[in-house]
Amino acid sequence: MDDRRLVRISKYLAKHLRHEPERIGIELDDNGWVEVEVFLRAAAAHGFPIDPADLARVVADNDKQRYALKDGRIRANQGHSVEVDLDLPVATPPAYLYHGTVAGSLAAIKTEGLRPMSRHHVHLSSDRETATRVGARRGKPVVLSVEAGAMHEAGHEFRVSANGVWLVDAVPPVFLRFPG
Repeated sequence: MDDRRLVRISKYLAKHLRHEPERIGIELDDNGWVEVEVFLRAAAAHGFPIDPADLARVVADNDKQRYALKDGRIRANQGHSVEVDLDLPVATPPAYLYHGTVAGSLAAIKTEGLRPMSRHHVHLSSDRETATRVGARRGKPVVLSVEAGAMHEAGHEFRVSANGVWLVDAVPPVFLRFPG
């Protein structure tokens, strides 16, 4: 399978496991899982057949480990716009986490903080390099430091997904440090 096909499958998974499962007639359980066989049949019925071995390869080789396979089921690890409970325990974050964005968003972030927008949580990275890559998807990246330890002490709950993305409901501006 060539790299273009892998990317197409990954994008197909994101669309239907995070945002529009109903588009192909699947239903995610409360925790975001769907049976692999149900997913593969639905994909094929909607003109996008996926070989089970290719699906396994996309899940295993995805650079951000966006998906999980377990007990014959598949789900996205985070980033949902549909209602799911990922059933992740509350975790104690490191003192600082990072968020990648672009300069055009800074004015709103300075007044409103970080909000989940169309997703359920704000996504934070444990290192600047990952945050830089995330911000670069929309232009020249700007990396914000989040005082996660102080937020945790103030009562904010953090969770960490299976692929190491830190999730929080929102980040108030007082806990953000801007470059420069």
